[in-house]
Amino acid sequence: MTDPDAVKTIWREADAVCFDVDSTVIQEEAIDELAKFCGKGSEVQQLTNSAMSGNMDFREALAARLQIIQPSLQQIRDFIKNHPFHLTPGINDLVEKLQQKNIPVYLISGGFRGLIGPIAIELSIPLQHIYANKLKFFMNGDYAGFDEKEPTSKNGGKAEVITLLKEKYGYTKLVMIGDGITDLEACPPANAFIGFGGNKVREEVKSKSKWFVESFQDLVEAL
Repeated sequence: MTDPDAVKTIWREADAVCFDVDSTVIQEEAIDELAKFCGKGSEVQQLTNSAMSGNMDFREALAARLQIIQPSLQQIRDFIKNHPFHLTPGINDLVEKLQQKNIPVYLISGGFRGLIGPIAIELSIPLQHIYANKLKFFMNGDYAGFDEKEPTSKNGGKAEVITLLKEKYGYTKLVMIGDGITDLEACPPANAFIGFGGNKVREEVKSKSKWFVESFQDLVEAL
């Protein structure tokens, strides 16, 4: 069996599916959009590119970007209210099909739980299926850092979450789908990785993916 066929077989028989969020489930990179909203767009964009290409330690990049933005609790609330994210075409249909087959869907992201909650609700994904970073705020609402205990705040964090899910629920055909190097590196422990380029094609991810798609429709049809 060729590599793409092996991945497609696992995909058809998957017992859990994990999605990256930024540039995969949604069309944007949330931290870049938040930075623009807070007037720090161009400074943060360069760091995001370094982090997504694997040229920089993830936690280091996350801390540096947040240090530039320093979002207050009020800014986060205003951002969520005034800047809803755009779901990637086909994701609703794909998640619905997986749920009809009783396949649990998880969102594993180096982004922030507070921003991902509304996306999960829109897709009828349980909030407890979100694994992402938590922002911290002082009593007056000023930015106070992020929770460094969250596995997704560091390199290899997505793999750690997948290991935890497999140990907890006994999944044997867990599929990870994403656009970034941190998603690719989560397989193994994921049983299969599907590279996604519907919003942004990252050449390193494309070249190393056994199966790379640019539309969720391909995944719907392959089910």
